[in-house]
Amino acid sequence: MESNTQKLIHSFGALADLGQEIADSGDFMEMVRTSLHLLLGTLAIRRGAVLECPSHLETTNCLATWGLSDDYGVQCQVDSKTKEAILQSEGLIAADDSDVASALAELRTQEIELLVPMIVRGKVTGLVALGGKASGEAFTTDDLEVVSAMVRHIGVGIHTHRLLAEVKQQSEENRRLYFDLRAIYRDTVRAFAAAIDIKDKYTQGHSERVGRYSEIIARELGWGEEEVEGMAIAGYLHDVGKLVVERDIINAPYKIDAKQSSELNRHPRAGFDILSPIHHPFADIPLMAKYHHERLDGRGYPDGLIDEEIPVGAKIVSLADSFDAMTTDRPYRKKLPLTDVLEDFRQNTGTQFDPAVVCAFCRAFLNEIEGKKERRLLNLLNRNYDDLEGVTPILNQMLTEFDGAALAAASN
Repeated sequence: MESNTQKLIHSFGALADLGQEIADSGDFMEMVRTSLHLLLGTLAIRRGAVLECPSHLETTNCLATWGLSDDYGVQCQVDSKTKEAILQSEGLIAADDSDVASALAELRTQEIELLVPMIVRGKVTGLVALGGKASGEAFTTDDLEVVSAMVRHIGVGIHTHRLLAEVKQQSEENRRLYFDLRAIYRDTVRAFAAAIDIKDKYTQGHSERVGRYSEIIARELGWGEEEVEGMAIAGYLHDVGKLVVERDIINAPYKIDAKQSSELNRHPRAGFDILSPIHHPFADIPLMAKYHHERLDGRGYPDGLIDEEIPVGAKIVSLADSFDAMTTDRPYRKKLPLTDVLEDFRQNTGTQFDPAVVCAFCRAFLNEIEGKKERRLLNLLNRNYDDLEGVTPILNQMLTEFDGAALAAASN
């Protein structure tokens, strides 16, 4: 006959696997029921129940039963005084003569003989209620050691599952908070962008559109969602430095002179100074504001950077900024025809604009014209242009000319 020690070894091994399942399984209740059956079967006990004692409640939850009436599951009161008595019970409580048992009178009606607390880290996780052995024999010292060891292990599994549930809930709350904060940040940035554009009565909505164009280009380049969102923010904030420029210069209804142009050209560096002290959730936003007027040939400002010295994000904002500037009315000129805008891009690709960025823009444009992607870029242009499909030939021409250059640049 198998000894209690052997039973304990075998059952404890099974519970070791089962305890992990209790912690990890989506079907938690089924795992608890299986654990109870294993415990009862080890010592041929007629009936039993697993009662959870949530730390924030003074009532038990019946997690699993065996051999008890179908309607069993009445919540038992386990107040702080009862929990304290359980902690002092040295692990086993007789169901008929204990102060604790008297608080759990419902158990006595179900022929429960023994209550075994599940105590983890000095706190009552729950109780395992056990009836008598099928043989009618009393529990021996060895039996009680087996019961205590197995119940401890079940308690650890339940406690771990509870912790994981709490961590998951907290994680979900943190996740919601994170996305709420991100949404608030983005809404704040968009409101700030609108405030910037209000200073220029001719270009209201410019920063919003540059943000959207930048987002479209970044997505076409295959960037991840966080990077795409960062590009949108960079577009919204690229002209923040204009806050330091005189309104009369920004709103001048004529081509400004060299002195005024020098004053206007302060805005990229001023934008960097404004944005740098802010802890942004996206990298390099201050640099994108600073360098969105740099050119690949080194003739841009404020630092005269050349090609790879310019952050890719700044190259994207540069193209988006130029596109919106040429496709909207300005105080000193009307919007340009789309073919003229694209021809300007074609002539200045490699000197002012990055080939990879130009190709991404052309692909995004074509994909929307051909109905392969949502009409976002086209919707921004619809109010200003009618024949958006008429630019297909030049977009294809630009892709033919510059895609190889873009690939070559990417491989270097």
